[in-house]
Amino acid sequence: MNYQEIQPGALLQPYVQHYYLFESAEQLEMDDIVLPGGHLEIIFNLGDATWKTAPDKVFKDTAKIELWGQITTPLAVRTIGSNNKMLGIKFYPHTAARFLQLDIFELNNQVNDTTAILGKDIQELHQQLLEAASLQQQITLIEKYLAARLDQVKAKPQQMALVGNILQQLKTTSGTADTSIEHIARQHNLSTRYLHKLFMQYTGATPKYFDRLHRFRQSLSLIQQQELSLTEIGYEAGYFDQSHFIREFKSFTGLAPHSYAAKSSPLQETIDLR
Repeated sequence: MNYQEIQPGALLQPYVQHYYLFESAEQLEMDDIVLPGGHLEIIFNLGDATWKTAPDKVFKDTAKIELWGQITTPLAVRTIGSNNKMLGIKFYPHTAARFLQLDIFELNNQVNDTTAILGKDIQELHQQLLEAASLQQQITLIEKYLAARLDQVKAKPQQMALVGNILQQLKTTSGTADTSIEHIARQHNLSTRYLHKLFMQYTGATPKYFDRLHRFRQSLSLIQQQELSLTEIGYEAGYFDQSHFIREFKSFTGLAPHSYAAKSSPLQETIDLR
């Protein structure tokens, strides 16, 4: 398996965290779990393998161009076949809305056919990506498409920037009293109701959810480093006690921390968890 990340050009840096390529020439029959990460993604299937997801506990084939909404619970995935090649766009948690004419919460816990939402232009882009001679040429095509979407979709940059600033605040103060929705709303002269509405519109989740997610992702990273005990990890990640840590971890992974630590995950081991 090969995984690499490509940084966006200057115009798209405020919106795209990175592009990524995941490929494998070997024959795969693999079941795995995708964990909540806080990001929306568009993924182009440029290979021959079939990917399936099971949001309703039943595996179904995904489209050739996948639009991943905000995934808030563990999602089962399955891949079958060889010549596996997936080229993805990973947006920041609040920036996919800049390219879509809908509220992000409408996509929650879904893997959609992107063509049904963005139309024939992205279908044409998929064909161009299949015909491109190099990865750099593919990235250039994607950036041209996204730049055109910036011109086509009406924007409210102040709202998006506000959500982005609050997300950064939540990341740096995770697990403290400063992350309460009431405290954040007062800081920014907003009502809690309006703050909740903005977050659902731009990210698909609430500020409280992102506070929980940051603690979970920190604990997950510490587990993978295999340097601390689970008791120490719970403390370092800001949980009140072990029962709180275990309960929250299970809500994001479906497993207790000790069970997850003992379980091999090919996708999670290959793809960086940032």
